[in-house]
Amino acid sequence: MKILITGGAGFIGSHLAEKLLETGNSIFIIDNLSTGRFSNIRHLVKNPNFSYTIDSILNHNVLKELIKNCDQIYHLAAAVGVKYIIDNPLLSLRTNTVGTENVLEYANEYKKKVMVASTSEIYGKSDKVPFKEEDDRLLGSTHISRWSYSTAKAIDEFLALAYYREKKLPVVIARCFNTVGPRQTGQYGMVIPKFVKSALLNHPITIFGDGKQSRCFADVTDIVNGFIKLMNEPKAEGEIFNIGNDKEITIEELAHKIKKMTKSRSKIEYIKYEDAYEEGFEDMRRRIPDLSKINKLIGYKPKYSLDKILVRIINFFEK
Repeated sequence: MKILITGGAGFIGSHLAEKLLETGNSIFIIDNLSTGRFSNIRHLVKNPNFSYTIDSILNHNVLKELIKNCDQIYHLAAAVGVKYIIDNPLLSLRTNTVGTENVLEYANEYKKKVMVASTSEIYGKSDKVPFKEEDDRLLGSTHISRWSYSTAKAIDEFLALAYYREKKLPVVIARCFNTVGPRQTGQYGMVIPKFVKSALLNHPITIFGDGKQSRCFADVTDIVNGFIKLMNEPKAEGEIFNIGNDKEITIEELAHKIKKMTKSRSKIEYIKYEDAYEEGFEDMRRRIPDLSKINKLIGYKPKYSLDKILVRIINFFEK
């Protein structure tokens, strides 16, 4: 099968490309390397079934030709990371809305199945946990840049579902919760690679806020396997699924765990959100997925515990 991955040089996209190549597919990726990196896919370039295009999903002609020649599309291309969104608000919005509209438009023209990667940011600052797919959303003011990402990804979901309902385009939506693993960078605010790198270098481990906010971290291998099963399950079409891990840890506990596992001499420091991002910055206290829907349909259960995930990431950075 010929499969297109938008954002294929990104952290998740490169792992997805690896897995799909293992099962005999021909993989095509497009990535503008804004947050993805060529080093993520360098080891795949010699594979005769792998092809890459360094360009933007905002380039209509290039995107249209790629979609025309593929059987399935995994749409992962997006501006991601809290820091990147705040630093690049206009480009982020255009990439995350216009780019998705382009993908869906050409997918519909040639009737190609699409998976749209969405985000747990959809739920905003709601404190009704665990989050179910049909739950209400609670967002902050438009003066606060971080909520633009949640809003843009919600528009992506509305667009995908509109194409499904009106045009009968087969689409699947997966809301990812804090995906982590080897090759992820901390450059755009991803907490685990940032903490691990600091710990290994014995630099201060910096926690934003009071550290009592909690998250659930899922290994990229679990996410990629879930993506593929959802994509190839007809009953998933026109549906939204949470995907991730539901084991919760506070950021403060995470910092201490990483420090212990790396035998680091790092100090743990705290800084205000406003000093790290922007004035009035808001964060959600807890973010836990309800995984019952995806488990019921495809038997999804994350196999990697947080300790196993951290060992993989620490080993990656050490090498």
